[in-house]
Amino acid sequence: MKKKVSLSKEYIKGLWENNPVFKQVLGMCPTLAVTVSAINGIAMALATTFVLVFSSFIISIIRKLIPTQVRIASYIVVIATFVTIVDLVMKAQFWELSKALGPYIPLIVVNCIILGRQEAFASKNGPLRSVLDALGMGTGFLLALFVLGSIRELLGNGTILGIQIMPDFFETWLVMILPAGAFLTLGLLMGFSNAFMDKRKRNEQQAIIRKHLSAKPTLATNEAEVN
Repeated sequence: MKKKVSLSKEYIKGLWENNPVFKQVLGMCPTLAVTVSAINGIAMALATTFVLVFSSFIISIIRKLIPTQVRIASYIVVIATFVTIVDLVMKAQFWELSKALGPYIPLIVVNCIILGRQEAFASKNGPLRSVLDALGMGTGFLLALFVLGSIRELLGNGTILGIQIMPDFFETWLVMILPAGAFLTLGLLMGFSNAFMDKRKRNEQQAIIRKHLSAKPTLATNEAEVN
């Protein structure tokens, strides 16, 4: 039987180890489309996290009642319910953000992150673990969109969250607020992420090798004493 990880690990894994953007490469449409500014990225990520958390909670509760043949359709009905709630609330209370995000709020229904976590995790685990998993994935999605949106906004407009950061003489990069800027920024971030992880793995492997080599003289000395 597979050993379950700790509750804290269920949350933390979504921040980096299984980050939905940088590691799983999911939800690319909203990631590339709405991150013209940091605030758009935050709003999109919070809306997605809300839907993800409550969908995971409901599906983990009713998972044994859902027939296997219609599980995907059932998941989509649950997800669509919470997406509708988010869409209506944003239009009523945050009209400017709703207008800026456009069709990408309703399209949360088909976001691969949400449907993937229902199929891979919520349908196989209890409510507590499912909520922690959803919160972790949502937080990881939020961090990725905030970083991506901040870089694009900083270089494209000289601001972050609407606050002027760059000096007046800075020439803004128009490409950063265009679709090409999204692809370039995401590609560079993923490249840095992979390079960091590769270096970390090499360091860990070298540490294990050094530890193994340093233990050999001790073993040889013990064997000589026995003889």
